[in-house]
Amino acid sequence: MSETVPKDRMMKFPYTMTAKIVNFPYNYHYKFAWFPKFWLLGIAITAPIFWKIGKMVNSPENVEKWRDIRRKQLMEHH
Repeated sequence: MSETVPKDRMMKFPYTMTAKIVNFPYNYHYKFAWFPKFWLLGIAITAPIFWKIGKMVNSPENVEKWRDIRRKQLMEHH
């Protein structure tokens, strides 16, 4: 068991999902396809916006406000 497998050995075909992810040509697709560029740009632009919206929606004041609104709606139905 002291023999080690050489690190430069490559699989003829990446059978496992991890091997497929590792061997995927990310640079080629980023360089020659439009979708990955715009996808990353879209995430970079919208992530702060959605973070800010989520922060405002889940604020304690807003949660309490909507709790009161739902309580009033339930009282009207009963």
